[in-house]
Amino acid sequence: MSLNNLSLPLSVLEEIANEIRIRIIQNSNVTKTPHLGSCLSCVDILVSIYFHVLKIDVDNPNNPERDRFILSKGHAAPALFQVLAQRGFYQHSIMDDYGQDGSIFAEHPPTPENLPGIEAATGSLGHGLPMGLGMALAARHSKLKYRVIALVGDGECNEGSIWECAQLSVAQKVDNLCAVIDCNKWQATDRSQKISGNIPLIKKWEAFGWQTVEIDGNNMEELTRVLKTIPLHTGKPTAIIANTIKGKGVNFMEDDNNWHYKIPNIAEVEEAIIQLRGVK
Repeated sequence: MSLNNLSLPLSVLEEIANEIRIRIIQNSNVTKTPHLGSCLSCVDILVSIYFHVLKIDVDNPNNPERDRFILSKGHAAPALFQVLAQRGFYQHSIMDDYGQDGSIFAEHPPTPENLPGIEAATGSLGHGLPMGLGMALAARHSKLKYRVIALVGDGECNEGSIWECAQLSVAQKVDNLCAVIDCNKWQATDRSQKISGNIPLIKKWEAFGWQTVEIDGNNMEELTRVLKTIPLHTGKPTAIIANTIKGKGVNFMEDDNNWHYKIPNIAEVEEAIIQLRGVK
């Protein structure tokens, strides 16, 4: 199979996103692993990227001309794992040992040689976007035309390494790098604005010289439309401020930061499935 993007219809993308949310919630219950809210907020972003935008080859994950994706907010790894399985990089069944001792499926992405589709081991916040810049510069050096997309948390934008990378990216005119900021307005312990005053983020990214746009990060139409057009400006990196809802898709999880660490019980899993599948 050659490099391709699927460009699936919006209704199919939305259905895939909801089924992935269900798998994430079920997995959290079984394995007693956290970060549900952070995973659910970015599912639509991941689905739009992997099923509509990235030019990749699941049969040859290391194709040098492939587009790259880095989950800089590595604690949302359960969402990425489910998306990679759904995209065909591996079977869902190999995630049966998720969260167990010795499993490659931990709470953050492993090193690339351990799992197809992973471009970088992340989890220490602030590292993924700079690694993406390195990959983007490598494309220029190697005369390749791939793009690099990094998903960054709004709380992660507290890290100085994010802004060092932002500054260098503009100086080097790296227009094959795109940062998508999952702006769900929460950090681990409180509102992002209360902790670090980093809202509105769009003004900060604009001030650093990035070509910046703000969208609804849980709206599949907006996501696919904007992501398909990157780079937004020749000679500039792109920053997409994707406003999302933490815990998106389940009404008792939405915008409730307790679900950063809380594990759902069976009754909560069943109710979440009813809501996500639209069962009356």
